[in-house]
Amino acid sequence: MAGEPRPPEGQRAEGVGASLLFLARRLLEWTTRPLRKRWNSTEPLDAYSLVHMASAAGDTLVAIALADSVFFALKPDEARVHVALYLGLTMAPLAVAAPLLVPLLDRGGFRRAISFAASGGRMLVAAIAASHATDLLLFPLAFILLVLSKVHGITKNGLTLAYAPSEEGLVLANARLGRLAAVGAALATLPGILALKAGGSGSALVLAAAVYGVAVLLNLRLPQPPPKPAPGEVGRLGRVPSLATAAAGTAALRGAGGFLLLLLAFALRRSGQPIWWFGVLAAAATAGSVTGDFVAPRLPQRVREEVVVFGALAAAGVAGVVAFDLFVLPVLTVFAFVVGAATEFGRLAFQALMQRSAPGGAHGRVFVRYEVAFQLAWVVGAFVPAVIPIGFRPGILFLAAFYLLFVVWLVTRPWLATRAAKPDGPVE
Repeated sequence: MAGEPRPPEGQRAEGVGASLLFLARRLLEWTTRPLRKRWNSTEPLDAYSLVHMASAAGDTLVAIALADSVFFALKPDEARVHVALYLGLTMAPLAVAAPLLVPLLDRGGFRRAISFAASGGRMLVAAIAASHATDLLLFPLAFILLVLSKVHGITKNGLTLAYAPSEEGLVLANARLGRLAAVGAALATLPGILALKAGGSGSALVLAAAVYGVAVLLNLRLPQPPPKPAPGEVGRLGRVPSLATAAAGTAALRGAGGFLLLLLAFALRRSGQPIWWFGVLAAAATAGSVTGDFVAPRLPQRVREEVVVFGALAAAGVAGVVAFDLFVLPVLTVFAFVVGAATEFGRLAFQALMQRSAPGGAHGRVFVRYEVAFQLAWVVGAFVPAVIPIGFRPGILFLAAFYLLFVVWLVTRPWLATRAAKPDGPVE
């Protein structure tokens, strides 16, 4: 009412401040609830999910610290040689890490120790690299960080298998880890950019070392993983015959993902499209990947992993044909989203199938074999648009044709194998 006295200005300001503080506290409680839930959980997988999240956040900070990207620092034609060299070098960390890991992973009892060492090693190397952010010593230090990141990635498969509540929950377990890794990367992005702007790459690397230090402490909470032996055949080099079809499809998805990324980086700019298209399409692919993490675990359990990989390839192929035909940004955005989701569906399905099928005592050989194969597929796919001047629209058509032809090959492969196994006729 008009006759009522108004509170003094200071009291009104205190009331507004208290309201804002209350809202901020509630927002903090809401955003940290999933983390507190996992911290208080007695499930080993929840404890390990925090380790994986911290690892992903640290890797993101390292990437931000090394953010002087060749894609935008150089003209497309000048960047080809540098990118081709970079793609070749991406295989090197895995080639270094794999021989060291296989014997330890196959024994099974060292998985927790390897995860701890990978986090501790990255903490120390990132701290050292922070004081060498402007000299040549940064390059070998960055390489060591990449090697240790591959060590963590390979070990994750074995720990997921050991910590998952049941075999039926492997897709769900892998998806949960994927979601938390995305959350960790997202949470680290803004602080990393602010540190980069305030103090350069050295500051971002110091922040990465601190986050890796958190991962070290979180590793101390992990229980010793129990052995989960599984019967099955495995070749000398880690090949599992029952994984052949799903592995081929997953390699195709990974190779196509590398092709699309480098196609966007080079052909999109060469075609004269605005550079912000790259950001839109890259964001759509990332959104598709995150969506795959949410949707894949909700698929009916009766749907086999091989069918999921097959469906992902077919969906990406159809979306590519539509994108080539219409070729407008909204449709291309949907295509990038479908490719991201399809790649994630394939990754989750194959991981679950591999973790279930790898015989006991051969996890190291199996995991490393297929991780090397998929990394090589990504590099080969990315290498093509990096060194060959392919137009953006023809590149989309090529990608769609690749998806669909691979689907045809997967469908006809059992029939061709059966025909090849049959004798031509009675022998006189």
